[in-house]
Amino acid sequence: MTRFDRRRIFLFGLLVGLALALCSCGGAGTDAGSSGAPAAPQAAQSAPPPAPPSETVPSAPLGTSSVVGTVVFAGQVPRLKPISMNADPVCAGKHESAVPASSLLVGEGQTLGNVFVQIQNAPAGVFPPPAAPAVINQNGCLYEPHVLGVLAGQKVVFHNSDGVLHNVHGKPEINREFNIGMPPTVMESEVALAQPEPMFPVKCDVHPWMKAYVAVLSHPFFAVTGADGSFRIDGLPAGTYQVQAWHEKLGTQMAEVTVADGESGPVDFTFRVPTKG
Repeated sequence: MTRFDRRRIFLFGLLVGLALALCSCGGAGTDAGSSGAPAAPQAAQSAPPPAPPSETVPSAPLGTSSVVGTVVFAGQVPRLKPISMNADPVCAGKHESAVPASSLLVGEGQTLGNVFVQIQNAPAGVFPPPAAPAVINQNGCLYEPHVLGVLAGQKVVFHNSDGVLHNVHGKPEINREFNIGMPPTVMESEVALAQPEPMFPVKCDVHPWMKAYVAVLSHPFFAVTGADGSFRIDGLPAGTYQVQAWHEKLGTQMAEVTVADGESGPVDFTFRVPTKG
């Protein structure tokens, strides 16, 4: 056998081996015993049913009872110095007369304003915060209102109606402290107070006489007295309630009242200057 014949036999064997290998690879991917037809596609799995909407805890039902009353100041009214705004002529120019101190707002008949009144043992329930924000306006280089109550989660909007530089420095202990610069070009800014918290101060570091107080509650059963000293808390179920009255300088008082359905329970408070010693 010539060298040429041996080469032909070798090449022929090589081609046969390659052909067998290709046939073997072409069968890969088919199940054993199958006809070689492509497998039928699997049926699509049904989507899981949508999760049911989360249940919300309903608010406590409001009642038809009210707590009403008046806060007065007893004794000689201290003569407090009026607020001096001479450090900022623009602020001083916004007032034609002396500005009385906001810390002791006494009206006719010695009624007492800026007193925060709340139900201490408020009905249990979940009370969603109002969609509308509470508002504190910086007007005449004063905070209006001086005392404010909001529900937890409610936004507080600060307006700057003065056209001067202010900063709003809130110093809560449970909620996050905030310090917002409000130059004349910034007319509005807001904060959200998520957690219930007793009274905390808000001040302006630019104008040290500017101060307000904010309380964050888990229920809507509170009020702030005006200059006439009156307050009214509606929507209470019948029951016996502990009523707290707070004043920034004169302290805190408690009273108890029982109200029936559809009736108003009277609660009056009398504050005095604390005696020394």
